[in-house]
Amino acid sequence: MSEGRPKTAAQMVADAEGRIENLMPEQVANEVEAGDATLIDIREDDDRIQNGAIPKSVHAPRGMLEFWADPTSAFHRKEFDPARRTILYCGGGSQSALAADTLQEMGYNDAHLDGGISAWKEEGQQVEEVRPD
Repeated sequence: MSEGRPKTAAQMVADAEGRIENLMPEQVANEVEAGDATLIDIREDDDRIQNGAIPKSVHAPRGMLEFWADPTSAFHRKEFDPARRTILYCGGGSQSALAADTLQEMGYNDAHLDGGISAWKEEGQQVEEVRPD
């Protein structure tokens, strides 16, 4: 930790956003539609049920992200490939910025949806219903 005052969550998000690629909804839609990227939804189930999900996205709860993304982990999921472009999103963009920063440290070519699903919906992009398990 740096000397002086500890960082706030807002400062950590701002720092992460300075190190990662921040994409607008149309950019994300174009990459996903072209098949150039894997879109990862890191929100919890209750948020997904309440607000829907972006079509073609893979659900990966934030708490398991690093373990699912690590090819050496017993929890690794095949949807995560460090050689493939990965775009993360959350509700408003803060959690996905932090998560994208972490995956970048793990060697991923990644970005995040700036503004999250809220920005996606504001731009009139398609959302699909998520039903409880």
